[in-house]
Amino acid sequence: VYFDHDLGKLTELAKVANQIGVERFVLDDGWFGSRRDDTSGLGDWVISKDVWPEGLAPLIDVVKANGMEFGLWFEGEMVNPDSEVYRAHPDWILNVAGRVPPTGRGQLVLDLTNPNCYQHVFDQTNKILTDFDISYIKWDHNRPLVDPGHNGKAAVHEQTKALYRLFSELKVNHPGLEIESCASGGGRVDLGIAQIVDRFWVSDCNDALERQYIQRYTQVAIPPEMLGSHIGPTESHTTGRVHSLGFRAITALFGHAGLEWDITKATADEQAHLKSWATYYKQNRDLLHSGKVVRVETNNEATFVHGVVSQDKSKAIFAYVTLQGQAASRANAILIDGLDSNRSYSVKAVYPVGKPVFQERTGPKWLDGAVLTGKALTQIGLRPPILFPETALLIEIEAI
Repeated sequence: VYFDHDLGKLTELAKVANQIGVERFVLDDGWFGSRRDDTSGLGDWVISKDVWPEGLAPLIDVVKANGMEFGLWFEGEMVNPDSEVYRAHPDWILNVAGRVPPTGRGQLVLDLTNPNCYQHVFDQTNKILTDFDISYIKWDHNRPLVDPGHNGKAAVHEQTKALYRLFSELKVNHPGLEIESCASGGGRVDLGIAQIVDRFWVSDCNDALERQYIQRYTQVAIPPEMLGSHIGPTESHTTGRVHSLGFRAITALFGHAGLEWDITKATADEQAHLKSWATYYKQNRDLLHSGKVVRVETNNEATFVHGVVSQDKSKAIFAYVTLQGQAASRANAILIDGLDSNRSYSVKAVYPVGKPVFQERTGPKWLDGAVLTGKALTQIGLRPPILFPETALLIEIEAI
């Protein structure tokens, strides 16, 4: 909904989310200060009376009544020149030799190494979390650092340490609080902050094709349970590509899954498929978030094969993904790594968001169920169905 904060619209959204099985509802930018667009208000973390005259309580009550936790967006390190805090304290920004750095996205960067500035950000954030039942915050950072100095010295290292301290103090004051680290996407994914936060937002692009690459390589360092992966709208807002719900949903499944889509505009069939997908995700979340991530080398730029295998090798979920059209008349076999070569496994395709479109009249027999050894799955593999480009198929594997 972007900056359109309307209680009626958000109430409708919460009701549909509840029917689908959503567990957390996060309110994004626009709830504070003079923030009616992205040019004003950053730094003033006080609820806007213009937008929320009764505070956030009416919305939080609706969210909680629909069985969900409530989360809130912040960009606490940033400030708009058009804000109360900047007008009162123009010296509270990172700078070199007193120069005002060029703005990025209409923003300057607050100097958290300044104790007074740090206390302002902490106090205003802490008050919001104290006054309302908020279990999750999304902490954004939407511009690069330019002239990041403090009293003539480089300040990036101390600025980073100050943020770690701020997050840690908020968690002490609010036990159970979860924090998502976001920096215009994946600009702040580091092993220091990974010890403090609970989740990373790795890109503002929800295009499922782009996400296949983003998530594949981010997961080399970051486990799926910390990687935010959302189903976006049918037409991606960042690329204009149009993808099936199946492709978007299977892509989002392998991470800390969610929705970033006005689902009140989804059709009844789409909402039913989303409910089925949410149920499947919850049923398999322990495996998806605790198993061993496997990225199969396919020697084929047109496909990805990836999945998660349980630690005892008794169960696995894999995705076969077509990234582009197949040049060969017959695609390479789907090889499954990570299993016990001496055990037998049942293998089948599953369709929590409906079947993909197959280009062949008769698909491989294993789609309906087959039994193979781990060694056969690793060395011989499965004959892939012929799928359209930018399509995904979900495969369940279980020891018998």
